[in-house]
Amino acid sequence: MTLRLDVNGSLREVDADPDSPLLWVLRDELKLVGTKFGCGIGQCSACTVHINGAAVPSCQMPAGAAQGQAIRTIEGLARGEVLTAVQQAWLEHDVAQCGYCQAGQIMSATALLAQTPRPSEREIDDFMSRHLCRCGTYTRIRAAIRSAAERLSANTGSQS
Repeated sequence: MTLRLDVNGSLREVDADPDSPLLWVLRDELKLVGTKFGCGIGQCSACTVHINGAAVPSCQMPAGAAQGQAIRTIEGLARGEVLTAVQQAWLEHDVAQCGYCQAGQIMSATALLAQTPRPSEREIDDFMSRHLCRCGTYTRIRAAIRSAAERLSANTGSQS
């Protein structure tokens, strides 16, 4: 069946089973391999993408259900060579070790800051708690999210 998916701002048509997980359609059909397979049961969040701005594990979403939704993958965050505040903070805080879970972590952190521009430590921990990082870079992840929030706040002229 032909699926029409809005991925990273472009309408894409793919021949795929509508019941196939969105993860596999992104990786295998559209060759967007930044979204990683971790557990396949929605427990590790390595496969997180944005659906209409919300962080969603793509291994649990049927591709057919994604039709008509705005899908954004890690490949769709930066604008050319210009990184987002979250991506820049990830580099500045040297968050990634093996890097496997980082695309999903960055997608969730981006969604968190879009919804809660100045999150508390508790809000960061709660929002990011579904992510598993085998390298244990959680303190650097938290620091990067705080830095990104500060950068975004400064860029929008918000006051503390």
